[in-house]
Order: sequence, then structure tokens, then C-alpha cells
Amino acid sequence: MKRQHAPPLAIGIGAVAGLRPMMALAVIACALRRGWIRPGRSPFARIVSAGASKRLAELTISELIADKLPFTQSRLTAGPLASRVVSGAICGVAIHGTLKQPVVQGAVLGGLGALAGAIAGYHVRQKLNREMPEVEVALLEDALAAGGGAVTIALTAAAE
Repeated sequence: MKRQHAPPLAIGIGAVAGLRPMMALAVIACALRRGWIRPGRSPFARIVSAGASKRLAELTISELIADKLPFTQSRLTAGPLASRVVSGAICGVAIHGTLKQPVVQGAVLGGLGALAGAIAGYHVRQKLNREMPEVEVALLEDALAAGGGAVTIALTAAAE
């Protein structure tokens, strides 16, 4: 795989952030800790560093639990949407830094991927909630975010 695959990978990890913002960060940190990818020249390497992976994993678990609570805000309200876009941008920078590509481009693509992932995830979840229990739909979304993150990391590692 060549480095020209960096843009779709940044969009992909951004889409994961659109579904679960902490999951995307935790996946990158885990991959760095295990040596599957290298941080490259990412200015945000410390945020998603191997040393931060334990704390990010804890925050991800909290996020997965909080998502199932009845008082959790919609992902499309300003605060949650902004956190998803920022997480996507940070992860996009990390992917582009790993593949020695322009990090500004990674930030933009990761943020746009997060925006698209949040909007698509919201609408799919609303539709599925009419046919399935909410908890089951949320668990499917968790699995999609984890799987999407794993695939993005595997493809990034192959492109290095």
C-alpha cells in the first residue's frame, strides 16, 4: 500500500471519532503502544501517545457506558459534535504524521470524517431504534467503531 492512502485513512479514523470520539483516540494510542504504527511528526503525538493509552482506554469505557444512559445529549448538539470533530482532527493528524503526509490535511480530513460519521451515525441509529432496542443498537455502534478503528490501524500499518 502506498502513502497516497493517507487521506482515506484520515477520513476513516475521523468517522470512527464521529461515532465514538474517545474510541478513535484510544485505538491510535493502543497502536502506538504496541508499536503497530509510529507517531511520525504529528504535533499531537503526546495526546495519543503510548503513555496515554491507559487513560484513554479508561475514558473510552466511560464513554461507552455514558452513551447508553437516557440523559445523554444528542451527538449533533454543539458540545458533543465539537468534541467529535476535534477528536477526528487529532486522529487525522496522527495518521498523516505516521505516513509522513501534511498534518494540516490530516486534521481537515479527520474533522470532516468525524462530522460525516456523527451525522450518519445519528440517522442510522434513529432508524434502527424504531426496530430494535436502543441498547442493542448502541452496542452495534460500539462494535462498528471498534472494528472501524482496528481496520484503519491495520491499513495504516500496512501503508508505513
